[in-house]
Amino acid sequence: MRVLYVAMAHDYGDPARGASFEETNFRSALDGMGHDVTAFDFVAREQAVGRKAMNAELRDLADELAPDVAFFFLFKDEIAPRTIESVRAPTVNWFADDHWRFDDFTRHFAPSFDWSVTTDAESLPKYRALGYDHAILSQWACNRYAYDRVTDELAHEVTFIGQPHGGREKIVASLQEAGFPVECWGYGWPNGRVGHDEMVRIFASSAINLNLSNSSTMPWTLRMRVGAVVRGRRPWSPKRRSQIKGRTFEVPGSGGFLLTEHVPHLEDYFDIDREIATFHSERDLTEKVRYWLEHPDERAAVADAGYRRVRAEHTYDHRFAAIFREMGLT
Repeated sequence: MRVLYVAMAHDYGDPARGASFEETNFRSALDGMGHDVTAFDFVAREQAVGRKAMNAELRDLADELAPDVAFFFLFKDEIAPRTIESVRAPTVNWFADDHWRFDDFTRHFAPSFDWSVTTDAESLPKYRALGYDHAILSQWACNRYAYDRVTDELAHEVTFIGQPHGGREKIVASLQEAGFPVECWGYGWPNGRVGHDEMVRIFASSAINLNLSNSSTMPWTLRMRVGAVVRGRRPWSPKRRSQIKGRTFEVPGSGGFLLTEHVPHLEDYFDIDREIATFHSERDLTEKVRYWLEHPDERAAVADAGYRRVRAEHTYDHRFAAIFREMGLT
């Protein structure tokens, strides 16, 4: 299909931060599937020509291209609803954060799209309450063109890749105090951000890959409150509802063993303790890290089963094929 792909190419629109999540996962997968993809980086164009001109460019490109589908991954309010509605092709946006952003963001933009993708089952009634009946429940996945088992050799014991949001620093510190050599990468950690290829290698070569939710069941500490203020959040506001994240599929899709915080609906995608492992609290995490380090053969079997499950059912090839099928495009 001819796809007009409207998304950021760089992380938070900043070339210095490298490729964005959507560039590495969505665009790469659509290209790999053989679609004819024309990309429009709305953030880069806004930075270059301003918001009004950028919207005009997008309308002109859509008219010229006459795509079979226009796939959007919105960031903020850069693209006007009237611009979306002017596209003469089926439009669909992947709403990434309906768990916490539906009321402030999604409900204002979804009605302008022909279709909307959500990863949050609990948001489906909210779409219906808007009188919107074209919401598609999907989920994050693994891009098989960007992730794979690149090594069988272990080089790390316990690792975490991601920013130190919420209670993550405290959780990591507690594991280190318990004697586990946890290594961390990402903006905000001393090691800094790691490149994509090296990240995939870390996934494959870690005895345990941690996945920590943005939220935490722990109470707010003074340090967490200060961090919230720095990031522009109210320090007394409720923390975000825990959700399935891309790491849940990327780690096993790279052949790594995943130990993730247990979140709702995880059982819909994996056989817990046979394909991935989970924990329910900080104390449980410490016990699970100890258990899985002490049982390398069982751990390796889980990692292998998780790898096979992801490659068979949870790639973006599977997700996009299902989305386009529901849209009546295949």
